[in-house]
Amino acid sequence: VYFGITIILGMLDWTGLARAVRSKLLALREEDFTTAAVLMGAKPARVIGRHLIPNFMSHLIASATLSIPSMILGETALSFLGLGLRPPITSWGVLLVEAQNINVVALYPWLMLPVVPVILTILAFNFLGDGLRDAADPYKSG
Repeated sequence: VYFGITIILGMLDWTGLARAVRSKLLALREEDFTTAAVLMGAKPARVIGRHLIPNFMSHLIASATLSIPSMILGETALSFLGLGLRPPITSWGVLLVEAQNINVVALYPWLMLPVVPVILTILAFNFLGDGLRDAADPYKSG
């Protein structure tokens, strides 16, 4: 069930990443270094492998790692609203549904703890994406 929800969220989210990659490649194709490589006789595979991919890899890595938190939040929200996983299966959204009642939280305050890992995981993936983008950026000096 969880795998199915992950596949559905991935199928809904890949179009934005594909559009970003296509627009970045179209912009890089018109750059001077790509035109110079073609004029020097480089084959299309070499232009792609040596010039285009290294220049858009940082953008691709950042986009991919920044889309993971949105998928995590999507699954959590679907489970919280009752459209995703159901209570026999453990999910952050299912755990948050159980903490929704104030009487339950008063008796069992540890039920609010699933909020902390959700926030920490999303922040960790955001910081990971920023760090990987900075590490793979060919224009970064230093």
